[in-house]
Amino acid sequence: QVQLVESGGGLVQAGGSLRLSCAASVGIFSINLMGWYCQAPGKQRELVAVITSGGSTNYADSVKDRFTISRDNAKNTVYLQMNSLKPEDTAVYYCTVIFRGRQYWGQGTQVTVSS
Repeated sequence: QVQLVESGGGLVQAGGSLRLSCAASVGIFSINLMGWYCQAPGKQRELVAVITSGGSTNYADSVKDRFTISRDNAKNTVYLQMNSLKPEDTAVYYCTVIFRGRQYWGQGTQVTVSS
């Protein structure tokens, strides 16, 4: 069982920045894949970014060059640095991990970008 707790969401103006954090209840050095998804009202949940234990990353086209995913194994935390935010980035952002064959989700954190 893995518990994930996200933080760092909030209200920001377009062009601003936020950093989301996701703290895991287990040592993430053993977790190969960690990532962030987002879900806007009336839309399906979609991938934002993922990172492997080796540090390889992958991003949705819509956030490339603006968002950066990273992980700190010593703190059991994965981060999402979001820069140059746009109103269309407004969504609930969820942290997720694949651990021992199961996918776990955090409770989500709201990001609202005003124009």
